[in-house]
Amino acid sequence: YVAAVYEHESILSPNPTALVDRRSALKLMDRNLDIYEQQVVAASRQGAQIIVFPEDGIHGFNFTRSSIYPYLDFVLHSQSVKWNPCREPYLFNDTEVLQRLSCMALENKIFLVANLGTKQPCEHTDPHCPADGRYQFNTNVAFSDDGMLVATYRKHNLYFEYAFDTPPQPDYKLFDTPFAGKFGMFTCFDILFFEPAVNLIRQYNLKQVVYPTAWMNQLPLLSAVEFQQAFATAFNINILAANIHHPTLGMTGSGIYTPVKSFIYHNMESYGGKLIVAEIPVITKDYKTNLESNERFRENVHHSCETFTSTSMDDQVCLKEGLETPDRTSEEGNEHLPPTFYAEMMYDNFTFVPLWEEKGELQVCANTLCCYLTYQRAVLTDELYALGVFDGLHTVHGTYYVQACALVKCGGLSFGTCGQEVTDATALINFQLWGNMSTPYIFPLLLTSGITLDFADHMGWKNNHYFISKNRTSAGLLTAALYGRWYEKD
Repeated sequence: YVAAVYEHESILSPNPTALVDRRSALKLMDRNLDIYEQQVVAASRQGAQIIVFPEDGIHGFNFTRSSIYPYLDFVLHSQSVKWNPCREPYLFNDTEVLQRLSCMALENKIFLVANLGTKQPCEHTDPHCPADGRYQFNTNVAFSDDGMLVATYRKHNLYFEYAFDTPPQPDYKLFDTPFAGKFGMFTCFDILFFEPAVNLIRQYNLKQVVYPTAWMNQLPLLSAVEFQQAFATAFNINILAANIHHPTLGMTGSGIYTPVKSFIYHNMESYGGKLIVAEIPVITKDYKTNLESNERFRENVHHSCETFTSTSMDDQVCLKEGLETPDRTSEEGNEHLPPTFYAEMMYDNFTFVPLWEEKGELQVCANTLCCYLTYQRAVLTDELYALGVFDGLHTVHGTYYVQACALVKCGGLSFGTCGQEVTDATALINFQLWGNMSTPYIFPLLLTSGITLDFADHMGWKNNHYFISKNRTSAGLLTAALYGRWYEKD
């Protein structure tokens, strides 16, 4: 099918905390909706059957609870009411934004997914009802190609969004299309948590996901395109991800992802929006995903030196037990193994070992997690790389448990620069990276110079270890990592 996502540079309110009336709010939102309309027409001309717009694209961000109020549409979060806002505009008050979106879908015969702020009155008898007597939600809406409102999803994992409420229960929302079957949807920060994103995909065996986001890139492990691709790969699904475009805020990175190919846009230099249109296969066949094939694995996790190899996964060579003492001398002579050091990466205290040689085998451990690397550089460049491990609770900008094995390019030549945000690299590296992860939820990251993506040659479980291997990256390597999320320990 043909899919489109639009990375939108939203027109923002100059003073989002100021109180304005509904008319002024609509005036601002209409300017963004005018751009949406042009993009829907353009996508439709290119044959797109579905288009996805970003989170916060219509109203912007940094509102207070009261200042966002005039920007909110009323929407009934009930599947029982069949409603076509374009054809039945007078059914409910305060639905101007929904009406415009519905008409875009109808007039261009395209499925449309957008994100807006919504309000819903509640009774004080409802224990969750906020003091002002209304819920305010960060909401995705999906319209079918005849303008029907077919699904609404209220964001569950809010990211410092004081204007919005968390819904009392997680929404599991999907909608059906004639061209690709069922699509699920969730928003931005949701992608890092079990509820509702992972649960939705697993329960409904979903193969397509629409994903509006307003993502601030954080290198080296959480840049938007890097993690979006890793998610598509881990769950073996297609993801249509639309991000907002505000380079000054570090926000860019959208794409249409399949488990084996990505069509991406990441641009920190120029302004204006970007429409991506791509034809991608419908995933119907139920591949055994990396995750499913290893639900069994969790029952027999044991942490030990496993039979692993420096050349291929098949001629079982166990990494020498001796590697476990970091200061042992290597066989070739008396050079010591590289030292371990600590550096902050993504606000977490990683334990690192440097890659000093042209090729080698390394190991580094923290808590129960050990990460192993065999590598060979094409040419020895004057860039410092390091292998890092983190096994613990991440607590800055959200609290969640991470198990990570990461090969990263450092910001400079000193140890203290490892973990810094780096966007360019020249070293081409063959590598195999693996770790004795305690969770089946592992997102394989492979980021190359200029924030471009590469795909691993092989990855998966072997002997209770998860591995990723690549025979020479397509461009200089920035990050190769196994980013594990141990949801139960959040």
